[in-house]
Amino acid sequence: MLKLIVFDCDGVMFDSMEANRIYYNDLLTAFGYPVMSEEELAFVHMHNVIDSVNHIFRHYPNQDMDSVNQLRLRTDYLKYLPHMKMEPDLREFLGYAKNRFRLAISTNRATTMQPLLKEFKLAEYFELVVTAADVKNPKPAPDALYKILDYFNCTAAETIFIGDSQVDQLHAESVGVPLIAFKNRALEASYHVNNFMEICRLEPFSG
Repeated sequence: MLKLIVFDCDGVMFDSMEANRIYYNDLLTAFGYPVMSEEELAFVHMHNVIDSVNHIFRHYPNQDMDSVNQLRLRTDYLKYLPHMKMEPDLREFLGYAKNRFRLAISTNRATTMQPLLKEFKLAEYFELVVTAADVKNPKPAPDALYKILDYFNCTAAETIFIGDSQVDQLHAESVGVPLIAFKNRALEASYHVNNFMEICRLEPFSG
């Protein structure tokens, strides 16, 4: 019986591609480097901020990365929030799910997650939010999901994860949690959906 729904953030709750593009390009241009390639954009869209920064600066071995990370930490992410696009039926789905299941988030975001939830008035829906800053090893490692399962005292069979990337697929597989692939038919998953309200018709939810 399904008891717990765990959400990824980027690419699931929000289309954050443009916000990520502007944020990481701002870091590069601040140090005089060209903007990201499409491959780099795809990478930062799936990975945590430390790995992402190291990835986009990998071609510049003489760059002082302490300076880059100091600028990153000083940067107010709030100015990038207008570029985040919330899925149009997310709030409707959360309203449906909140009274039926426990809700949590497992994300490779770090310090930007709480401001994002606050800005879009979503914090009230989630009992637990686990970011890359809350675990030793970020996704696709299993740490965050283990932390969530332990908090709710739920088994993998009582849980479902909604994700959109290969990182999410590996994350769910690492713990044996079924995956709902969101807008990505290329993933190996128990279910595939194109929007949130489709989830209500899936067997674990309607059965």
